[in-house]
Amino acid sequence: MVSSEGVQGVSSEKNWREKFPDGDLWVFGYGSLIWKPPPHFDQRVPGYINGYVRRFWQASNDHRGTPENPGRVLTVIDREFWETLDDPLAHHETSPTATVWGAAYHIPASHANEVRHYLDIREINGYTDHYTPFHPVLTSKGSDPTECPTTPITCMVYIGQPTNPQFLRDPAQREQQAVAEVISRSEGKSGKNAEYLFMLEKALEGLGFGNAEMHVTDLVQRVKALLNEEEVLKEEAQAERDLEESLHPSEQEAHRRFPPAE
Repeated sequence: MVSSEGVQGVSSEKNWREKFPDGDLWVFGYGSLIWKPPPHFDQRVPGYINGYVRRFWQASNDHRGTPENPGRVLTVIDREFWETLDDPLAHHETSPTATVWGAAYHIPASHANEVRHYLDIREINGYTDHYTPFHPVLTSKGSDPTECPTTPITCMVYIGQPTNPQFLRDPAQREQQAVAEVISRSEGKSGKNAEYLFMLEKALEGLGFGNAEMHVTDLVQRVKALLNEEEVLKEEAQAERDLEESLHPSEQEAHRRFPPAE
């Protein structure tokens, strides 16, 4: 389903060139890339990939936590492997194709290698590059129908494999309440972990395909219950501002400078 020849946190030059012989690049985002796009993109297309399950089962030692107190961020897990794990929310994953919704970005050839290096740094904490078909879906909030691709396209996607050091191997750490408790108190160089979660829920809803999946909405409710009302309002307001700024940047911000790492 996917292939990767990269070492930990660094994408493979050989793989990238083989998958995108014209020199341009398509990148699929299922987490922070949905609301904080890569620079220099000229198309943002909503859609999905198949064969994976999205979970907050990756520890974050940098962006949303510290080495001493790691936060929790997303990865996607191969459906066949995920089915061997004990997941209390397994009964909510009813899609026979294991669909993960998100957004894909097209990077023109003139900036593709530059953006790839940027993403390698952004995703260095346990992620590796993989390549899988992306299925574009037009919505009222989607791209211009005259520009949006209508057939599956190959996308690069960064995945924290179960073999990477940050993957939560202990089943107790993967329990929803345990994940929520870590998210509620964690903070890293990119901000509070709760803000990451709240932005994800809003960004998924903003794609135009309905609400976020149960794993995400359940975590949101658990984290809100752990925070006081003032903290919830503050983090949600910050998430709204960050989401608006990230998805509607000025021309200069979107195409002439790199955004913060995450």
